Amino acid sequence: MSMEIEAYIANQAADRQNILSDIHTTIIKNDKSVIAGVGSVMGKEMIVYKCKGVMKYGLASMKHYISLHLMPIYGLKTLHSKYKTLLPLANFQKGCINFNNKNEMPIEIVREIIIDCSSFDLAKMREEFLKSRKALK
Repeated sequence: MSMEIEAYIANQAADRQNILSDIHTTIIKNDKSVIAGVGSVMGKEMIVYKCKGVMKYGLASMKHYISLHLMPIYGLKTLHSKYKTLLPLANFQKGCINFNNKNEMPIEIVREIIIDCSSFDLAKMREEFLKSRKALK
């Protein structure tokens, strides 16, 4: 783990550090296409995981919850529906899952999500989306 990411996790509430570390390790271990760093997304500092320069995941410790941003579930309703069913205690948004602890977001399920998301090339999906928008003009 990089010093920057270690420092980010160490600066979070003590009761969140283990789950943040576990999720970070799970992402890095199960999606070899991403490079992790700390950055600002939507005005919030978080661990950002990029593939070909495009954010694929984000992991943030917010004031009242932890948020796992998953760009593939934003674009793939089947994945969103699948994991919303498997994680009934978590709060699902369009492209992120908010939770408070490991009971709401078991690491085994995080592993499954990352494996399911790992094969998606977001740069390619973004390129195709932009082409489709240009075609509509």
